[in-house]
Amino acid sequence: MNRPTTTMPGKATPGDLIARLEELGIPCTTHEHRPVHTVADNRALRGGLPGIHCKTLFFKDKKARLWLTVVEESRELDLKALAGLIGSARLSFARPERVRDILGVEPGAVTPLALINETGEQIGVFIDRAIMGADLVNLHPLVNDRTTALRPRDLLRFLAACGHDPKVVDLSPATRT
Repeated sequence: MNRPTTTMPGKATPGDLIARLEELGIPCTTHEHRPVHTVADNRALRGGLPGIHCKTLFFKDKKARLWLTVVEESRELDLKALAGLIGSARLSFARPERVRDILGVEPGAVTPLALINETGEQIGVFIDRAIMGADLVNLHPLVNDRTTALRPRDLLRFLAACGHDPKVVDLSPATRT
């Protein structure tokens, strides 16, 4: 099933996002491509795009708290170990309706950049320390038919401008082996 590559009504568009990045003085480059729904799709389409390629996971815990975790695309996480690392109760993936309502994106386009749409919910934001060592970080710009590259420190600046205090942590202890 093909998912739409558009954002939700009343939420920021990719153009709005790029304009906000420009307003903050954050340089970025966006590449258009066919919609991607998996890490394998992304690898097949991106060619030689430089930088680290990320996946973003949006969770709810058993206490109904929300968590956004950004990791390198190939990293597989043990949710029980992740919950312990970030200080949450048992984690499960947020339902598609919550992704749409809170982040304003389709489940296949979850990105920390979607916090431009965040509706006042308290969301714990965690970024794997390995991402911060890259020259560029590649993320979906609210849709899954584009990839936007920016510097990791600029991602942190953007998230702070959206009212979030992301935590950079070593998530390797939560990696499945």
